[in-house]
Amino acid sequence: MALVKKSGAPLDDVSKAIIEQLQQDGRRPYASIGKEVGLSEAAVRQRVQRLIESGVMQVVAVTDPLELGFARQAMIGVGVQGPVEPVADKIAELDSVEYVVVTAGTFDILVEAVCVSDEHLLRLLDEMRSVGGVHTTETFMYLSLRKQTYSWGVR
Repeated sequence: MALVKKSGAPLDDVSKAIIEQLQQDGRRPYASIGKEVGLSEAAVRQRVQRLIESGVMQVVAVTDPLELGFARQAMIGVGVQGPVEPVADKIAELDSVEYVVVTAGTFDILVEAVCVSDEHLLRLLDEMRSVGGVHTTETFMYLSLRKQTYSWGVR
């Protein structure tokens, strides 16, 4: 399976190698990446900018919510009556919602939430349940994070 840009064109091996280098260390200098992939620092900078602008990748800082004062994380399964995508879009607009995906299976939508307290999570659940089309919710509280990675590589 080829990794494809939104324009429909597959990524070349050099762009894939740049992405892999940044997945290992998002602060890696472009000059260092250039040595690994056979390009100049300026060429790597241009490629990274194009990858970001095309939506293939984004460079972000990943934080530990517990260290930032968020005491409660949860995955929320949502059952929907009627069209799913408009409901997913409305839920995605809610504060404290970090991740929304339309799924196949028991739940129509999965939502990841990061909240400062149980009361905050309860308010969020009330907001979600008031979205038109939401039929059921089931909340899965995070007790312990065992693995979180964003380095699945490019194929």
